[in-house]
Amino acid sequence: MRINDSSRINGVNPYRKSNVGQTSASDMKKGKRDEVQISAEAKEMLGNASNTEKLEKLKDQISSGTYQVDAYKLADKLYPYFK
Repeated sequence: MRINDSSRINGVNPYRKSNVGQTSASDMKKGKRDEVQISAEAKEMLGNASNTEKLEKLKDQISSGTYQVDAYKLADKLYPYFK
């Protein structure tokens, strides 16, 4: 009995590339582009001044190396996931 028979009918060749389901870059350029729509609530959140001030403060603390992580707050947030 030969296990690696090369004369099989409909054998699978893993080294052979199939073109089924593949699209070329030129086909993608011709197609429709993706669109993103931002809701009014999201736009409102982006324009919120208090959030931007907090974010700038955090960025400054991180870049200067003075940001301290509260381990207890972090543990409280992670605990439900590991229950």
